[in-house]
Amino acid sequence: MNIANISEEETHLSALIKNVPAGEEVIIEKAGKPFAGLVPYERGNLARRPGALKGKIRIHDDFEELPKDIAEALGAVQP
Repeated sequence: MNIANISEEETHLSALIKNVPAGEEVIIEKAGKPFAGLVPYERGNLARRPGALKGKIRIHDDFEELPKDIAEALGAVQP
């Protein structure tokens, strides 16, 4: 684990984070107290499931109708 003061972090960011992808954690301190950490980003399993929201989404009957003021502004209807 690497511990760095915020002023050190500002000037040496690239050097401090170069080992983060390999699993090293960097703790950032401000006024001698830890307040943030840099850890490797691990993307979770985001596999999509087709149909997962089937029956949970409803589109209102007037979905495609523009509100009158917007239709007028776009010239779709006469004021």
